[in-house]
Amino acid sequence: MSLALPRRASAEFAGTALLVTAVVGSGIAAARLSPADPGLQLLENSIATALALGALILTFGPVSGAHLNPVVSAVDWWLGRRAGTGLTGRDLAVYATAQTGGAVTGAVLAGLMFDLPAVTWSRTERTGGHLWLAEVVATAGLVLLVFALARSGRTTAAPAAVGAYIGAAYWFTSSTSFANPAVTIGRAFSDTFAGIAPTSVPGFLVAQVVGGLVALAALAAWYPDAADTVDAVVVPHLTQETEAR
Repeated sequence: MSLALPRRASAEFAGTALLVTAVVGSGIAAARLSPADPGLQLLENSIATALALGALILTFGPVSGAHLNPVVSAVDWWLGRRAGTGLTGRDLAVYATAQTGGAVTGAVLAGLMFDLPAVTWSRTERTGGHLWLAEVVATAGLVLLVFALARSGRTTAAPAAVGAYIGAAYWFTSSTSFANPAVTIGRAFSDTFAGIAPTSVPGFLVAQVVGGLVALAALAAWYPDAADTVDAVVVPHLTQETEAR
């Protein structure tokens, strides 16, 4: 294994961990600061998440692309597999593992920072067709956004655009836009405002995969040559080839 992949994987691990720390930690803070106002809690949680996501893309994007999401990584691999661009199959496996491990670590870290148990399984049930549909929409929109930005040469806007999309999707989707399998799994480890019961996780994961497939269909229709620029998703970053130079 080259040096480049461990370096990129460590960035994906740390970036996803900090993303979940922001999601869960701001949810805990919001519940404590505004205990009687769920709407204000969601506003506080969504603003913190959107801002943190933009900052994390700026921080880790130049190293790994700041996918921070197995669906984004899977679409990157799928589009680039024939063109020889983007992630390899091994890269995808390592990225997804690092992202998921990072998400769990982030939930643990958030709990410890707020003097809570390291792990408490969430009891917040999130299930039903309307929530699964929301996850399809949220995930498809996110994936379409990041690949459209890359194809149109606007990756410099990715930190703001992706943060803004997730912040908005908190409000226009009934599921509050998890849109990320790793983050979904991580949030099951915290019985707080942002948690999701482990029994609700599979439905969200399936919906997110479906959302990724919808995004692939949309990219095929609107950006048929998107495979040419998958190395720039979410932002241009190191590859094994560039690391060797």
